[in-house]
Amino acid sequence: MPAAAAQSSSQPTTQPNTLTLKHDEGTTTVKKNPQRVVVMDEEALGWMFALGLGNRVVGLASSYLSPTDISGGKLKPSVLKDGFYARGKLNNPSFVGSWTAPNLETILSLKPDLIVRLTWDGNQNYDKLSKIAPTVGYQEGGTGFWQKGLRDLARVFGKQVQAEQIIKQAADANRADARKLQAAGVFSKYDKVVVLAPFSGGNTWAYSSVRLIDDLRSLGFKDGLKIGSATLGIGAQISDEGLLGIDKKTLVVLFPPGGQFNGADAFLKTPVGQRLAAQSVLYTPEAFSPYSGPLTSIRNSNEMTRLILEKLK
Repeated sequence: MPAAAAQSSSQPTTQPNTLTLKHDEGTTTVKKNPQRVVVMDEEALGWMFALGLGNRVVGLASSYLSPTDISGGKLKPSVLKDGFYARGKLNNPSFVGSWTAPNLETILSLKPDLIVRLTWDGNQNYDKLSKIAPTVGYQEGGTGFWQKGLRDLARVFGKQVQAEQIIKQAADANRADARKLQAAGVFSKYDKVVVLAPFSGGNTWAYSSVRLIDDLRSLGFKDGLKIGSATLGIGAQISDEGLLGIDKKTLVVLFPPGGQFNGADAFLKTPVGQRLAAQSVLYTPEAFSPYSGPLTSIRNSNEMTRLILEKLK
């Protein structure tokens, strides 16, 4: 072996094996290219899917799943083929509880080297999760929150190019669909929009940030309803009186939550729902879908454009 080669091979690498992320719950040192990841919600799962890393997910927390979706602590194969879960390659992940009530014992047994989650004011368990593995959290109401989370994960996995490509794809989808709506004269009939989430039990929320409304703004709509102080930075519960104040040039998008929380059918049977029916469209997300993220944004743009154009026929 030449002397120069021998000297080179004995020198330590200058590339550190870790990096430090500043996120909404603190500063965390993360091992690069982790192999075992626990995601605490579908939003974080969507970021992993967007980077082509669904097979690294060993544990999934969700408030959508019911006991009938689980067998032996794992998501049933049939569930993995349904809705948003089929968007990426999931390799038999364990169910680790809900967003707010994680099963810490199960997570510990999975020996993750990274935990990713959404967070909000008052969310708990960060300290407990951080004792198990490096944990990063992103606040849903924050500006550009999913882009930040996606880019941070891309740095961890060396997938920066893929992250920028799919962020651009989402923006391009919004621009292309905005042109279709403009060409069809949509904004002469509806220049404003409001996104309502009718929950089972009778409560209705109006979203002011992140949840579908950002994509509709990118399509060219203005806000059709002034929302007061937003809870968790994303929206507020709204009264029937407030709903009756929506004018005729405002498109009402009913965007119900998933699964057992979906109250859209009941809402449409109420006097307020019937009053707004002529200017309403119902947008049903995929089963197990996150509220936001690049894959969701692209679907939001394309499907909402299709529904709106059908509405105006």
